[in-house]
Amino acid sequence: MEPSRQIVEVEDTGQKPRRFVFVLLDNFTMLCFSCAVESLRIANLMAGRTLYEWKIIGEGGDFATSSSGAQFKLDSDLDELLRDDTILVCGGIAVQAASTRKMLNWLRREARRGATVGGLCTAGYTLAKAGLLDGKRATIHWENQDSFAEEFDEVELTKSVFVMDGNRLTTAGGTSSIDLMLKIIARDHGEELANAVADQLIYTTIRTDQDTQRLSVPTRIGVRHPKLSQVIHMMEKNIEEPISPATLARDVGMSTRQLERLFRRYLNRSPKRYYMELRLQKARNLLMQTDMSVINVALACGFASPSHFSKCYRAHYSTTPYRERGSQSSQAPA
Repeated sequence: MEPSRQIVEVEDTGQKPRRFVFVLLDNFTMLCFSCAVESLRIANLMAGRTLYEWKIIGEGGDFATSSSGAQFKLDSDLDELLRDDTILVCGGIAVQAASTRKMLNWLRREARRGATVGGLCTAGYTLAKAGLLDGKRATIHWENQDSFAEEFDEVELTKSVFVMDGNRLTTAGGTSSIDLMLKIIARDHGEELANAVADQLIYTTIRTDQDTQRLSVPTRIGVRHPKLSQVIHMMEKNIEEPISPATLARDVGMSTRQLERLFRRYLNRSPKRYYMELRLQKARNLLMQTDMSVINVALACGFASPSHFSKCYRAHYSTTPYRERGSQSSQAPA
């Protein structure tokens, strides 16, 4: 039995429903897509009429396969759209391979016609590759931030959950699609409807474009020590030019020995070791997600020589940077 729902009064302006066009890239993430389309469906449900319509398209116009292996029947190929459509590209894993020449050219053409274009999850990469984010603020999943920043220095990259810069939209992935859609629904039809949609989704904390996508340092490391958090934040901000433990200690008002004891007590490793792990983690992201040379990756992560970088990388990951890059290339789709 369908439960009774209180309809949210929404002013009838006589305008036709707003249409969203979801473009599913190969290996797209189902969560970013489903969160967005369900928000629109529930908005229609709570308003008691059709405020939003949508269609699902993709390259080839047949099926799109998600990163989980589930397939979705597409409504059409990359056809010409209506001028007032809102395009939302849904990305996932291996987004570089999914950002084909055909896809990029189609996005450029639709953008020239004035369409609002958004990238959900990693699809911010696709928009940037097409040149649609030049001079714009944008965001992308935190795991892809390092490689994105290296490749697209003309984009003002943020760590926000979502960004709306003119007619360009980007989200960080996961449930951030809900936050973006709630913002759009509130703009289109008011806060009351957006809140009603959030309630139906059991979404109790609506985030804004001022919220960051990752947990705070204390929450991530499970330690609430202000000076330790401050030092780790400084480390994360200075990967390319590492700061010495002595300087880090001085900047937070403690001795090097005190800093050593703090790291040993809470993280069971030295500050130097923790810093090295941060740098190697960024290096691995760059190796796996970009075509930067190993030498340039080493420099971007604060290593003075490729040999020292290779030695540290092998000690931590039990393989060399060159083999890591080779294994990634062999797994990439043609």
